[in-house]
Amino acid sequence: MTDPTAPIATVLNDEGRLGLQYTRRLAHPPEKVWRALTESEHLVHWMPCDIVGERRAGATLELPFWPSVVEQYPDDTPLLRGEILDWDPPRRFHWTWDGDVLLWELHPTDGGTVLTFTTWLGSEDPKVVTGAGAGYHVCLDLLAALLDGSPVEQGIASADTTEWERRYGAAVEAAASPRR
Repeated sequence: MTDPTAPIATVLNDEGRLGLQYTRRLAHPPEKVWRALTESEHLVHWMPCDIVGERRAGATLELPFWPSVVEQYPDDTPLLRGEILDWDPPRRFHWTWDGDVLLWELHPTDGGTVLTFTTWLGSEDPKVVTGAGAGYHVCLDLLAALLDGSPVEQGIASADTTEWERRYGAAVEAAASPRR
């Protein structure tokens, strides 16, 4: 499913605040990608949690983790909260997830959609950013598989992120290091 030689996200550093930016070219129209990003029946295949709440700017969200994820990570909080900052279907979905800020942007192309996902993480701990980088990378691979008609049965709960953690760890370390 995951190509270990595929490029990783760009690690962003804005005066010590770390983020990640991914760009994926998907051979599907923006409307189909949008549904996969926002509807529970699709989220269960690639995202670790559901997104529950009214779909409009300013709406409060509940983000309950799927049972398979809670089973794998029993010490994590099974429900987080968020808020929709911007809701512009099928182009832009900007929201918070606990202390993180997530921005999903869809740009139509002749061959489908370019998805740009940017997240600014609520933690500056390089280990947290490394884990998030690897996790989101696998999530986006699972999203692509779902859109292509090959969803993975257990979704993110069955993913091995070891190699991605190694690669993201090196990239996060380089981005977090002070420039000389």
